[in-house]
Amino acid sequence: MFTVRCILRSSAWRHRIRPQNRMSTAPHSLAAVCQVTATPDKEANFSACKQLVEDAKERGASMVFLPEGFDYIGSSREETLSLSESLTGDTISRYTQLARKLQVWLSLGGFHERGHEWETDRRIYNSHIIINDEGDIVSVYRKSHLFDVELPEKGVSLKESAFTVPGPSLMSPVQTPIGKVGLGICYDLRFPELSLALQRHGAEILTYPSAFTVATGAAHWEVLLRARAIETQCFVVAAAQVGRHHEKRSSYGHALAVDPWGEVLGDCGGDNPGMMLVEIDLGKVSSTRRNMPVQQHRRDTGFYHSLEKT
Repeated sequence: MFTVRCILRSSAWRHRIRPQNRMSTAPHSLAAVCQVTATPDKEANFSACKQLVEDAKERGASMVFLPEGFDYIGSSREETLSLSESLTGDTISRYTQLARKLQVWLSLGGFHERGHEWETDRRIYNSHIIINDEGDIVSVYRKSHLFDVELPEKGVSLKESAFTVPGPSLMSPVQTPIGKVGLGICYDLRFPELSLALQRHGAEILTYPSAFTVATGAAHWEVLLRARAIETQCFVVAAAQVGRHHEKRSSYGHALAVDPWGEVLGDCGGDNPGMMLVEIDLGKVSSTRRNMPVQQHRRDTGFYHSLEKT
């Protein structure tokens, strides 16, 4: 029996078990998809995330996914920049030690990394870091699509490029205990070219750690995640920020897991921090692709650019 267990945290732990008819998977294929409410308090954020990682490991997870802004969400441009660190700083060092101690893989989805020219331009990267169970950083993807959006009727006004440098390239999918994981971050979700590129290079699981706004999340979050799963025939896991971070910003929540057929396996809701445990059955990836061989039916790149020649 396949189960997704969604464990929410408020004043007490609450358990919601959603059984679904799925074949059991191979050992070491349990992923924990987390939902947190980060604030500008880095120490409190680490404590909350550490508890989630420890609980996930205790429940058998071999890889834990944390959302964009897991380290903090600042209340101003100045605060966001002042709290940033390098990859060799205290925050990532603590997570590498945690991964090593617990022998668990970590997806840290959206770290405020000081840019290569920090001393002169005071700009940062939004970086998705994969740490293995020995505490080694095995991949760093820097977010390539920045969220510069003005939706006055929705009360949304964010300009990520004011302090963030876009990443220079995609990163190859990472072989992990749950399968080959392709890395994106939040707004990258809206660009199918990215997910298809990762799928072509072997991704079996796509991950989009996010801090979606309430307005855009309610409109687009689930449908975009399901679309990315369906078009690539991959699992999609999306850790999320939830609730009020400070007086200027709140996030939608609903950390989600989707299978390669586009079925939602679990949803952590829009109210509280917590996590869900999801079994990743790579046989589902193989059977979905075999039964509907979309990638084999795809035409060559030139075909899709043929309109540009007319």
